[in-house]
Amino acid sequence: MAELRLEELGAETAAAANNLTLKPGQEAFLEPETYEHLEQSLDPANSWPRVVREGDEVVGYIMGNFDPDAPEDFLRAAIWRIDVSGTAQGKGVGRFAVQAFADEARARGFHQATVVWAPGEAGPGRFFEAVGFKVVGQTPYGENLGALAL
Repeated sequence: MAELRLEELGAETAAAANNLTLKPGQEAFLEPETYEHLEQSLDPANSWPRVVREGDEVVGYIMGNFDPDAPEDFLRAAIWRIDVSGTAQGKGVGRFAVQAFADEARARGFHQATVVWAPGEAGPGRFFEAVGFKVVGQTPYGENLGALAL
């Protein structure tokens, strides 16, 4: 695998990020219901959209949000979405993206990163736990709330 690098989402990479092909069944886990209900309240100035490239190819996408004034702790340094191409899964792309988000959160003075995911066999729970997130609760919609100490 070529060296991975992170880039801001831009006009050139947006289409590639939107067209990442996941493994079958993963589409159902793209956006937890909690985030669907809270997305309107996000301040675009706090968003952190990035793509992961392997060589010239976009192989991953991560959308984070940093808002130290968010009313809920789990919204302050939160991963809102992470997608990795099905052909690139298991090769460190997701781990690389999460580590980059954690590094950015730490640089901004946060001590915890969070993520919400719906439980399910094809869902991302095993991945988030493998990269260090611990389940610390559930949302009103029955989703797992994970936290990563920074």
